[in-house]
Parts: sequence; structure tokens; C-alpha cells
Amino acid sequence: MPRAAPDQLTMTWVGHTTFLIQIAGLNILIDPIWSERASPVQFLGPRRWVPAAVEFDRLPPIDAVVLSHDHYDHLDAATISRIARRYPAAVWYAPLGVGEILRQRGAREVTERDWWQESAIGALRLTCVPAQHFSGRTLGKRNNTLWCGWTFRSPYQALFFAGDTALHPEFEAIAKHCGPFDAAILPIGAYEPRWFMGPVHMNPEDCMKAVAQLSVGQGGKRLIVAAAHWGTFKLTDEPMDEPPAKMLEQWQASGLESKDLWIMRHGETRTIG
Repeated sequence: MPRAAPDQLTMTWVGHTTFLIQIAGLNILIDPIWSERASPVQFLGPRRWVPAAVEFDRLPPIDAVVLSHDHYDHLDAATISRIARRYPAAVWYAPLGVGEILRQRGAREVTERDWWQESAIGALRLTCVPAQHFSGRTLGKRNNTLWCGWTFRSPYQALFFAGDTALHPEFEAIAKHCGPFDAAILPIGAYEPRWFMGPVHMNPEDCMKAVAQLSVGQGGKRLIVAAAHWGTFKLTDEPMDEPPAKMLEQWQASGLESKDLWIMRHGETRTIG
């Protein structure tokens, strides 16, 4: 639909951590990548296992684009250019240091934020929140820019997007300061081998620990968890279908309501409100 009702929160999974979020009557893209490869060049690098599940030309009018960090599977230069041309009035939100590449690719109104800093667009409040990861698009420029998650609060709903992250101790604080949330988009894939990926990517076991931390800060409010960062690009050693299977297993073992775990299909849309 071109726009959801202002009192609805709608999430459409395009793939990986790319979502179309419809909240407060706005259309927002997070970590958009429509290219065939998550790479600086399109003849090498991780190739999609699943095409972008929403055709770019069928997107509704985009009001804002939100980035978690500058890695190629989250910030795709070609996609940034396409969005900037198609939707020149879109507002861009990114962590510190990431604005330069967005402007180079045609983005006009770019807002950079540090952890815990807020922004607003219309009736929607956005907060840049901590994550545990790293950044850099070349070997010589590691960690010169920030990485983050984001929270979105409308007069009706609140959403937490954890970004690309390992398990860290700030999930409870995020829920207390920016929640309680109706839903959280949490990464569950790209985790093997653990000795290498453990400091930067959650596996399903870590994701459940993050859910437990968030729940402490929720004050008893129900939380829907949408699984992300799996099934789109082959980045690590685990089988492509393992993350959702393990996540479901962990969720069921925890005794949480099955309807509150969203293992979405590519292209699927779900609505709250």
C-alpha cells in the first residue's frame, strides 16, 4: 500500500536487514540494499541467495532512510544513488561519520547521530542506540565511523531495530530509555565460526539473551521479535536455513508465545495496530 494508517505499524521484509517500515503515516527504509552482491564491485563478493523481495520500482514514496553502519551488506552505494534520484526529498539518518558517503551518492538532507541522540520527522521520534559491531568499507579505514541500532516511536507504537550487532549489555537500557516496544527487529544469522563472529554477530542463543534483557526493560509489555540478518547473503559458515530453525527451537524452549516470534518470508508484510 502507498501508506499505512498513522496508527498502524507495518513491516515488510525485503531481505537481510532491509525492511520497509510504515509507521506514523511515514514510509521508511532501513539498511536498503537492492544490488545483486554485497560488495564494492558486482563481479565479486557475496551474491544474493534470494532476490530483493520487493521490486525497487514498486516501492511506495519513501520519506526517510535509516542506516545502521557502513558495511556493504547494509550500506549499498548503488542503492543509495537509486533512492536519492527517485526520492530526492527523503530524509537520511545515519550514525556518526556515515553521512559523507550518503551525500557523495546524492542524499540531500542527512542527519548523523551519536548513541542516545534523538531526531524527529513528523510525529515520529528516532533515537540512535548502542550496538556492538565494527565499521569500515576498506581495510585501511576500520572503525572510523560509528555503528548503531535505532528506535522509532510514534504516538501509537514503538519499534526497536538492533542493527548489526553482537550480544551486548545495553539492551535493557534501550528498552527502559526508548521503550517499551511493540516489536524488535533482531539479527539471528551470520554467526559461525563463533571464535571469529561472536564479538560482532548474535546467534539465536545470544538473541534469546537479548530478548531477556529487553523484557526486563519492557515493564511486562508484550514484545514481538522479527528475525533479521539471515537467509539472503551467504556470509559465514552455518547453513543458510539453520538460523531460523535454531531461533524457533530456542523460542519454544523458553516458553514464550509462538505468535510473538516472526520468522518472516522474504517479501512478507505484517502489521501491528
